[in-house]
Amino acid sequence: MSKPLIGITTYVEPASWGSWRLEAALVPYDYVRAVERAGGRAVLVPPDQDGVEEIIDALDGLIFSGGNDLEPSSYGADAHAATNGTNPARDRGELALLEAALARDLPVLAICRGFEVLNVARGGDLVQHLPEVVGHEEHRAVAGEFSEHEVRVDPSSRIGEVRGPVMSHHHQGVGRIGDGLREVAWAEDGTVEALEDPEKPFVVGVLWHPEAGEDQRLFEQLVEAARES
Repeated sequence: MSKPLIGITTYVEPASWGSWRLEAALVPYDYVRAVERAGGRAVLVPPDQDGVEEIIDALDGLIFSGGNDLEPSSYGADAHAATNGTNPARDRGELALLEAALARDLPVLAICRGFEVLNVARGGDLVQHLPEVVGHEEHRAVAGEFSEHEVRVDPSSRIGEVRGPVMSHHHQGVGRIGDGLREVAWAEDGTVEALEDPEKPFVVGVLWHPEAGEDQRLFEQLVEAARES
């Protein structure tokens, strides 16, 4: 039996290797390892508004990876001073890809930035600097290092068996929840940590980084849903 093809959206950033420093489509390899351990075959998907339907045709499931902040204009807001590293071309490509995936009921796992893309695609908005709301920086204590914290997961949700602690690296969160999405996990400070669409076969977004932790269940669930789709 062939393995389900799981697309992983990529960053587009300047990168260095050997004597070269060029713009590159890349993603932390932990995402690829997580898909392979779960029984899937990873395919990297650069952000592009063209060819979206062909990409969806080729895939059995899709992961929206982490990365920098979304451009606030994508959800009707002005930029906060702490919002940085935006890439409008990536935003447009991923929003188009996600909308096509949702329309086709393709299984989706949206991680960190991807979680925010999911909420924005459904008409929600973002809290641009979470420490101003929760009064601490424990979701991203040190830039470039994952923070660890507990989450409370709704046992009736699709991810009900997932348990903390989780690996976290973000300074933003969701504000208004997008249409058709429901909250299914929370940090101890009340931050919404996971969303799902209960009307879809498998559409789950998490604000943490499961690829950086030891719990493979989210990837196993995605691959299983992809196998059944």
